[in-house]
Amino acid sequence: MAVKTNERPGTRAVLRHCRMSSTKAREVLDLVRGLDYTRAVELLDHTERGAGPVVAKLLRSAAANAEHNDGQFPEELYVASCYADEGSTLRRYRPRARGRSSRIRKRTCHITIVLARMPEDQIARLKARSAAQNADRRARRVAGARRRARAAEETPALAAGEAAETAEEAEERPPRARKAAARKAPAKESPAKAPAKKAPAKKAPAKKAPAKQAPAKASAKKAAPAKKAAPAKATRAIAKSAKRTTRKPSGKDKS
Repeated sequence: MAVKTNERPGTRAVLRHCRMSSTKAREVLDLVRGLDYTRAVELLDHTERGAGPVVAKLLRSAAANAEHNDGQFPEELYVASCYADEGSTLRRYRPRARGRSSRIRKRTCHITIVLARMPEDQIARLKARSAAQNADRRARRVAGARRRARAAEETPALAAGEAAETAEEAEERPPRARKAAARKAPAKESPAKAPAKKAPAKKAPAKKAPAKQAPAKASAKKAAPAKKAAPAKATRAIAKSAKRTTRKPSGKDKS
């Protein structure tokens, strides 16, 4: 013979006249039925249903009743039963055409959650699992402390900074130190490259040297007519003919 819902052993919490339909509440109650208390709370906190916060608050109320009234631990409880019954319906009316009206039904429901203690074998498995997790965490903390102690002996200057870091940060620190050293190495070589770029600026005076030689070319042009004075030692007729030939390209005849 099946046990009735209202006769099941456990600690219960009831919410009466909740302003939502029983169909909407049942969709959320189906998610947590049969789950342990911890898992059910986590699931309801991340449920994107309108009934999620309402059922989560009622579940916490049932766990508080079990802890305060029955002296049980919430971690050892599970959702033995949860259901939603229809409550009273509020009737409202809206005016319609031809002087008529339409009825608006505002549904309510009664939500009940029953928490019971898990079997002993299941509680033993949960305790063994939590003990293994705690031992793993402890081993990680001890390993991190030993690594920090070794690093403190090798580099005393970094002992104070590494003492404040957690075990996970201590594992990630060596790669970061290597990257930091690799980034700082090019920064020291940058001053050596700076003079190399300024070297062409010192060669600028060498380009001005042809400007100083310009007067020398001008003097050379002036000295050229002096060489033409040599034919003056020849006959005067040859000198006059030479002057006539050299007189035409001059600019004074144009004026």
